[in-house]
Amino acid sequence: MTSTRLVDRLRARVRALTGRGARAVKPARHPGDFHGVVHPLYSPELDGSADPGEIVWTWVPYEEDPSRGKDRPVLVVGRDGRWLLGLLLTSKDHTLDAADEARHGRRWLDIGAGAWDARRRPSQVRLDRVLRLDADAVRREGAIIDRAVFERIAAAL
Repeated sequence: MTSTRLVDRLRARVRALTGRGARAVKPARHPGDFHGVVHPLYSPELDGSADPGEIVWTWVPYEEDPSRGKDRPVLVVGRDGRWLLGLLLTSKDHTLDAADEARHGRRWLDIGAGAWDARRRPSQVRLDRVLRLDADAVRREGAIIDRAVFERIAAAL
């Protein structure tokens, strides 16, 4: 095997293990956002399956057009039957436009930095939009969030 082929195979293996370079899997159909009462449950296990208390990367549809969206980090907070329930994360600081966000009904909570962001940027979690996620569409597990941070998020829901 040539050194170029070996390097290519190693790079492919690293991408497979880390999820880097993997394409987001768009679910066959969007189940719609969750509008009931969330019963947060902290039960993370880095076992290859998404669990409450973990930040995962998955396809998130845009609110204004669910046929479009993008790959985003999401905190799994519970379940609704076969669906995972999650809250999207962002590294954008929404305290700078807090009045506009509130006017549109969006609520954000600072959760600090963590392993889910490669550059360790501070993050915020969105509290007013609970996503239903297909577990098969979760691309990779990103990190386990600290229990105290999870409980602070759960109390704010």
